Amino acid sequence: MLDIKFIRENTKKVKDSIKKRGGSFDIDSLLKLDEKKRKAQTELEGISAKKNKASKEINKDNKKKIIAEMKKIDKKGDVLKKELKKLEDELKELLYKIPNILADDVPVGQYKVLEKCGEIPKFSFEIKDHSEQGESLDIIDTKRAANVAGTRFYYLKREGALLERALINFAFDTLLEKQFIPIIPPVMISPEMAKGAGYLEAGNDSDAYYVETDKEKGMGLYLVGTSEQSLIAMHAGEVLEKKDLPLRYFAFSTCFRKEAGSYGKDTKGILRAHQFDKVEMVIFCKPEDAEKEHQLLLSIQKELMDKLKLPYQVINIHAEDLGKPAAKKYDIETWMPGQDRYRETHSTSNCTDFQARRLEIKYRDEDNKLKFVYTLNGTAFSMRPIIAIMENYQQEDGSIKIPEVLHKYTGFKEINGRKG
Repeated sequence: MLDIKFIRENTKKVKDSIKKRGGSFDIDSLLKLDEKKRKAQTELEGISAKKNKASKEINKDNKKKIIAEMKKIDKKGDVLKKELKKLEDELKELLYKIPNILADDVPVGQYKVLEKCGEIPKFSFEIKDHSEQGESLDIIDTKRAANVAGTRFYYLKREGALLERALINFAFDTLLEKQFIPIIPPVMISPEMAKGAGYLEAGNDSDAYYVETDKEKGMGLYLVGTSEQSLIAMHAGEVLEKKDLPLRYFAFSTCFRKEAGSYGKDTKGILRAHQFDKVEMVIFCKPEDAEKEHQLLLSIQKELMDKLKLPYQVINIHAEDLGKPAAKKYDIETWMPGQDRYRETHSTSNCTDFQARRLEIKYRDEDNKLKFVYTLNGTAFSMRPIIAIMENYQQEDGSIKIPEVLHKYTGFKEINGRKG
């Protein structure tokens, strides 16, 4: 959420940012509502001042008269309080709909490739995509999963399950060495916390699953689409110690998404599933450290991919593709031979104080003033690097070599489908 004072003082910047994102919002109407709210607030403050003055002037001779006047003032004040509350609620709802201000170096119209790393493998045989490999090696089963839960679910089996565990342990060890704090978070959060994280303004197009917990009271919980949502909300309403910043966390959790707009080849295998596991990084920091922390997250992602020896490119995401909370986002896209293209496997975003303002997460600065922290997030591993390993490391006999860095975690060097 943006600060209304910032919008007042930087109206053109806000309008330009929304336009670059390809969206539209009536900022002028919002400012008129803000003016109306401030006017009501001033009137209410005037009434309070009148009451204070009257109470000081009351004496034996004018007691009845002043009490009668105060009753009138109270009545008017009650009406103004209700009006002010209504205006504040309307203004807050509108503010929730405005996306974050874009960073100055966010490209418009087309993403920018910042670097390409690793070599794309060349094959002397007809390659398979991961869904074909998974079936022939009996490590991914989408058919039985469809019978049990419907499309876009899967069973990860045998060496496939061990490969996921290896990637998770590899991420854990890497991040523990870098002093990140490990978390196993809730995978269900309240609507207030989900809204605070900034991902529910899409309305009916939202990818979020909602579980009704009390029909009569209209209560329910959202399943997280990424553990970032529950990690960010963990400090809601808190004032963090400046000496503890930056706070760096990583979480492992199962995540859930409807993937409502995905069709065709993307729905084959495990590329776009409704349920998947993920290791996510989250950082809370001071505003002046945000860019440095963003580069740290990106460097960790690159380190993980370099050690897996997978070919990838780093891109600066363009304005139209940014989610509302992000001011800037980098993606790592890894080469997928089975699709003959790069596909996103990692992202890392600087959300500035957009989420912290919604969730009231602050710290005290050098002058003992309360300020909002900045929040950042980044993928360590999801299911997609499994796809990249399967497709890039496939062999002519149908087996899959395991990246050397994972050997100590898997206990085997290849997946060959031979059981027993």
